[in-house]
Amino acid sequence: MQDLTAHHVGLTVSDLDRAVAFYRDTLGLELLSRFSVGGDEFASGVGIPGASADFAHLDADGARVELVEYEPKGDESAHARLNQPGASHFGLEVEDLDAFYADLPADVPTISEPRTTESGTRICFLQDPDGHLVEVLEL
Repeated sequence: MQDLTAHHVGLTVSDLDRAVAFYRDTLGLELLSRFSVGGDEFASGVGIPGASADFAHLDADGARVELVEYEPKGDESAHARLNQPGASHFGLEVEDLDAFYADLPADVPTISEPRTTESGTRICFLQDPDGHLVEVLEL
């Protein structure tokens, strides 16, 4: 088997412009590129008849975040809670979690204020405009 290397974390979003604005303007990630993909090979590759998608890649200090808006859009459903199989989140590290939290716009939903875990790590979970969970942590 060939060695695998990490490439990106992908999130399907309902409105790419809104998602890019959140990840770029609220979380400070750098927008690397935007592009569209369609055609029969793409549609069969993702298993969605007639699919096309608009993509944005952002840099999170060396980790690539891929935002994808599909056409046709899938059914909206409740997002899994963290303790349910199939739930997902990704983490971003900051030097000062309290300062980060204080600077969050008031309309950004969070699960709680920053908390210190038994391991000594400080964490805070927030949601993007589509409900994806983002863990912001301070080691």
